[in-house]
Amino acid sequence: MNESPADQAAPQTLVAVPKGLFAPGLFAIALFYGGMCTFAGLLGNKQVALGPLAVEAGMFAFLLLVAMGGAVAEVYGRTVANKLVLWGFVPIFASILLSLLVAAMPASPEMQPERLEAIQMILTATWRIWIAGPIAYGTSQILNITVISAMKTKFGGPMWIRAGLAGALSQALDTVIFITVAFLGVFPILPLLAGQMIAKVVLSIVLIPFLVTWFAGFARKLDGRVD
Repeated sequence: MNESPADQAAPQTLVAVPKGLFAPGLFAIALFYGGMCTFAGLLGNKQVALGPLAVEAGMFAFLLLVAMGGAVAEVYGRTVANKLVLWGFVPIFASILLSLLVAAMPASPEMQPERLEAIQMILTATWRIWIAGPIAYGTSQILNITVISAMKTKFGGPMWIRAGLAGALSQALDTVIFITVAFLGVFPILPLLAGQMIAKVVLSIVLIPFLVTWFAGFARKLDGRVD
């Protein structure tokens, strides 16, 4: 994968990724990234309480996706990070299609009715949620990578500052898109929107800088690179 001119102008040296090959660090992150792309949708079926706020649990997997996207942008450049986001749509859509296929297949008569009802509810999420998830994912992840790459190129400075800002902005955008597309007109969305945004932005500021730093260091270590 080749670097873009903007990537080459970055103050820090990026890891060169041989054409047609994956650097070990990038390969490891890509594997974990694909898993979180599918797992976020499953976790999103549960709302959890964070103090007085109710948030959908998929945000925890999405925090990891944001961190991995930011780390790849830091180590391998914006072009490679954007490709990672685009490839993330493959497991997302594959999991949606497999969920619908399994939901349509007849259940074993030995399966307990309450277990069948529960899994069918998860597998057949509403069509608006199926649409909202990929739109929110792609838009917010591209914003995250764009912001962290632009700040690195223009200002440099500590990684944790640009990681925290990019993560908070992308999480806020993800919240607005997902809740609006999935639930507008179904019920009043402002309380849910406010709660989700506060929780996601706060967690992004607190956790994303640490996670991006860790993933970037992990990738560099696997690649045998010492900065």
